[in-house]
Amino acid sequence: MVAAESQGGGFTPGFASVLTCDDGSLHFVKAASVKAQRMFALSYREEARKLRTLQDLVPAPRLLWSHDDDDWVVLGFEYVDARLPERPWRAVDLDRLLDALESVAAAQPPIDAGLDPIEEDLAGLPAYWQTIRERHPDLAHVDEAAALAARFGEVLVGDVVQHTDIRDDNTLLGADQLWICDWNWPVLAAPWFDTLCALIGPRGDGLDVESVLAARPLTREVPAEHIDIGLALLAGHFLKSADDPAPPTSPHLRDAQAWQGRVVWEWLAERRDW
Repeated sequence: MVAAESQGGGFTPGFASVLTCDDGSLHFVKAASVKAQRMFALSYREEARKLRTLQDLVPAPRLLWSHDDDDWVVLGFEYVDARLPERPWRAVDLDRLLDALESVAAAQPPIDAGLDPIEEDLAGLPAYWQTIRERHPDLAHVDEAAALAARFGEVLVGDVVQHTDIRDDNTLLGADQLWICDWNWPVLAAPWFDTLCALIGPRGDGLDVESVLAARPLTREVPAEHIDIGLALLAGHFLKSADDPAPPTSPHLRDAQAWQGRVVWEWLAERRDW
């Protein structure tokens, strides 16, 4: 290695750099300490395990190697010449992301993917509304939102790979290709869930996401009540998580979750006429 360029973006602490090697090749490497940054190291461990079975299916930079011991989890990826989406979101960048999500939804997941169904993986999220009720007793319509979120297993069940953490900082735009990064928590679910998640940032940035829902093939025929159930689940996750103590190694995480929580809650309230 002859040079290292640190990469910003995201909320995960630790090492994240583009390395230039002696032969001139470029590689992206990220690492976390098992002892000092345990929750993030464990997420990298999950990413390595799952991406090995998914990387021929999903538009992710290829995982070339990994190192995992009692001290560090280190992942080495191919370098891709790309940029993050501009903020505020532009419709042209959003269209590219949604096109990619539709391609993933159309693919058949491998039998050995080892992915949990969403109704099991996110089973604890509806209970977050009880915590929100206790922390924010004056918040209106909590009971209605909790009732919606409790039904998520009915409408989000499916057999399609879904990333579950689609955001601008997990999206890389190249000249002719889009890559989705950080496949830590993929599940099997309904094909439209990632599209809904992808619209949170654009909604907060002022784009008309209702017209997007009505136009896109993965969402245009989804019943409105099902969309509301997905939003109630997401709102509970973000609003409750935003109130939790901030990880000392990721001080801006809760602020980002609070923003997303407000966006989703206002979106759901508008749709439900609350």
